[in-house]
Amino acid sequence: MTSASDPAARRAPSSTAARWLFVSDVHLDEAAPEAQRQFLEFLRTEAAGARALYILGDLFEAWVGDDDAGGERAAVLAALRELTASGVACFLLQGNRDFLINEDFCRQTGCHLLPDPVIAELDGERVLLTHGDALCTDDHAYQELRTIVRTPAWQRRFLSLPLSDRRLLASEARAGSRAHTARTVPKIMDVNAAAVTAAFKAACVRRIIHGHTHRPAVHDVLVEGEPVQRIVLGAWYEQGSYLIREAGRYDLRTLHR
Repeated sequence: MTSASDPAARRAPSSTAARWLFVSDVHLDEAAPEAQRQFLEFLRTEAAGARALYILGDLFEAWVGDDDAGGERAAVLAALRELTASGVACFLLQGNRDFLINEDFCRQTGCHLLPDPVIAELDGERVLLTHGDALCTDDHAYQELRTIVRTPAWQRRFLSLPLSDRRLLASEARAGSRAHTARTVPKIMDVNAAAVTAAFKAACVRRIIHGHTHRPAVHDVLVEGEPVQRIVLGAWYEQGSYLIREAGRYDLRTLHR
């Protein structure tokens, strides 16, 4: 299990409010301009002045390499750069749709790429952050695919292809994902209770924050008789949402269009 302390505390001005924000599954895509408009507005308003913003994967509907940052995506990168330049630290985990985001993206935006999972320290509280797909262990077909595409050899081969070919393959992969979702029992695509318990025990934390399942909720449960909490972030397909941590309290909030 990897641990990451919060460098935002070293960079942020003393007047910065002790607020941490978390989003996941924004799924930015040129075919959904309203979601992009809402995310850019979120960066300019809610995220401004925060201690840090954590993006827990799937910021984009698809990301086929850091050389594919033109078009509408350029506005997103510029907005992230503006946010980080203002003193707000921005941390990013790769999701199942944008696992090819890498260091060039970080250089352009000022974001920090974190491993998945990672333990963040928030005002002394250790919290496990993860995209969440690794917890969905009942979906064996997906887990097999995830293992393959996360290997350096597969990624080197894919990134060596022309950009047009990578875009086409990504489009075909999204179509395959929709077909898989349509024919798979929803419960199988949700997190596995044993995997969640194992994550709590391995990380020695009392709170996990993740996305991926598109089922926003706060789950209070017991692990070995101790109270723990799992917070699931929502997707932005129809409505933007985020989690805020302030004064030790967590609140899931919805953005209004």
